[in-house]
Amino acid sequence: MAMGSLLALLDDIAAVLDDVSLMTKVAAKKTAGVLGDDLAVNAERVLGVRPDRELPVVWAVAKGSFINKLILVPAALLIATFIPWLIMPLLVCGGLYLCFEGAEKLLHGGGKHSSEESDAVVQRLSDPECDLAELERTKIRGAIRTDFILSAEIIVLTLGVVEGQEVLAQLLVLAGISLLMTIGVYGLVACIVKIDDLGLMLNQKPGEGALNRLLRGLGSGLLRFAPWLMKALGVVGTVAMFLVGGGILLHASHSLTVAVENFGSQFQYLAGLLPMLVGGVLGLLAGVLLVKVFELVARLRGNSH
Repeated sequence: MAMGSLLALLDDIAAVLDDVSLMTKVAAKKTAGVLGDDLAVNAERVLGVRPDRELPVVWAVAKGSFINKLILVPAALLIATFIPWLIMPLLVCGGLYLCFEGAEKLLHGGGKHSSEESDAVVQRLSDPECDLAELERTKIRGAIRTDFILSAEIIVLTLGVVEGQEVLAQLLVLAGISLLMTIGVYGLVACIVKIDDLGLMLNQKPGEGALNRLLRGLGSGLLRFAPWLMKALGVVGTVAMFLVGGGILLHASHSLTVAVENFGSQFQYLAGLLPMLVGGVLGLLAGVLLVKVFELVARLRGNSH
């Protein structure tokens, strides 16, 4: 009897873990857009930090990210338990924010802004009265604040996946995604910010042997690849923001979702692609509209004063 109860318990645990694994995979796909933007934002945050302080800064921000998620996960569980109707409005708000941020980057971002920011950082560092320790603390605090917003988006998107599930399953999925995203993002950020250092080290490898020449060539390639990677992350992150944010808006409109699925089902090759494309276009339109509305409000408030 006891053995039968133990086997039944193990079977229930296995079923829960299987559901958790499946939901975690779905949540990871839905949060991929935030991950791409998170990588680009946090890698840029290290700009202006001395090379020997880059990894300590990344580690400090990662610890702050863990604290952010320790706050956000219980809050998400309370919402799912006591006010579950709030999940969809939060999802829509998160989707609109993603679309707005993507459109703002598309309309107002670019090399000029990045160049001006880089020049400002270099000028500040060249000032002999510059407090490098305070500059580092300021960067860390700013990165942790940005991480809180991005982490909230990740948690809200994950909450939409686990909606209606048992509390234990919700907790495991939310904790799993939080841990996976934090380790993944800041592990990759640590690698990204050190690519140029690795390239420089290899490029300065002395010796005339074939291996040394190969290493110097690899170092030169890494030095050229590092800025390209940062730009690529920004582009991929922006596109993914429209896809994820627009997908949320599409999902929130049941009639539009049904219409898109019915139309896509008539063409086999469009069945899986059409909802993503429609979501992306919807996200782009919503983001541009929001940016223009905010610009109009800003101008009106500026004129009124």
